[in-house]
Amino acid sequence: MTLPAAAPLFDADVAVIGLGAVGSSAAWRLAVRGLDVLGFEQFEPGHAWGGSTGRTRLFRVACLEHPGLTPIARRARDLWRELEDESGRPLFHETGGLMIGPPDSHIIEGTLRAAEAHGLPVERLDGDEIASRFPAHARLDPGDIGVWDPEAGILRPEAAIIAAAESARTAGADLHIGVRVVAIDPDDDGVTVRTERSAYRVRSVAITAGPWIARFVPHLPLTPHRVVMTWFRARDGHEATLDTLPVFIRSVPGRDTWIWGHGAMAGTDGDTGADHVDGFDGSDGFDAKVGPEFDGPFPADDPDAIDRLVHPGETDGISDLVAATFPDLDPEPSGTTTCIMTHTPDGQFVVGPTAHPRVVVGGGCSGHSFKHASALGELVAQSIAGETAFTDAAFLDPRRFQAG
Repeated sequence: MTLPAAAPLFDADVAVIGLGAVGSSAAWRLAVRGLDVLGFEQFEPGHAWGGSTGRTRLFRVACLEHPGLTPIARRARDLWRELEDESGRPLFHETGGLMIGPPDSHIIEGTLRAAEAHGLPVERLDGDEIASRFPAHARLDPGDIGVWDPEAGILRPEAAIIAAAESARTAGADLHIGVRVVAIDPDDDGVTVRTERSAYRVRSVAITAGPWIARFVPHLPLTPHRVVMTWFRARDGHEATLDTLPVFIRSVPGRDTWIWGHGAMAGTDGDTGADHVDGFDGSDGFDAKVGPEFDGPFPADDPDAIDRLVHPGETDGISDLVAATFPDLDPEPSGTTTCIMTHTPDGQFVVGPTAHPRVVVGGGCSGHSFKHASALGELVAQSIAGETAFTDAAFLDPRRFQAG
């Protein structure tokens, strides 16, 4: 008599929960290392319900938020280029980027701090040089200066996530799409991952579920927050393209605040990312994108109950800032959509092991993570694989928020 084979102790080496910006890259980077990967996504790669919708995201190397982000941005760029080669899709467009503000502002000091720490080829500009080279930015406060980051640009988030998920599959990852994970139960030997229909046993788990991370790791101080994004067309007879209005972060004349964005770009045949922006038909590129500074404290929003409609009056504030800054733009938005940012108390991400060593997280976008997402997925993969991280990422350690 032949006895049935014993059930395997594990269904996979690792489960990745959430295949958005960080999760799709984590699944890819784990799979290329030869690990047996299960991926779970409650919607679909490139969906509109998390933090990575909106057609474009800014990319910067001289990261004003923390000097330690520069090597992460550079590794991310290499991985985005690799995904472009594998997918045949245009994902990253280098435009250069202009940071404008008073010399003692966070915009300028933070950008220069990162540039000096890593020897970046940035260029300092005075107000006259800004107005001459970038006339769209002619409205400046007296004393404003600029820092030109030639390595800045824009990413296509939906298309990038889809490309990473496809590369993960090609490398052997088993992706479960439209499957919601409801619980994880870690123990000394592994982790049980429970969906609405099944349970899986894995050695480790990566929680990369964006605004849903706190459902699985409730002790982390993560605050999901609804955000409205806005696009603007140039006035008749004026121009505001990526060539004339490249990536920027800048102060607003006469205001104690700042805005960010980039100019318009014509559509490309290679743009296969999902389109969820009211006011665009998905084939004609995008208008200039401008958004405000997001300054806390932030209200906590339930990611399962976010209001996806943009209501009358919600865009009045950004319209006022656009009118004060860019005379070439019509301040009435030409397109709007919503997304969810997930903030941490210090504005930095959470990437690495939690209090339980078999549970690794990657998230806490805090409004500036997408540019880094492919490299954050790499850091997640290195943590799970027991490798030395490609850069010092201790400032992102989730355990920094633990008591004591």
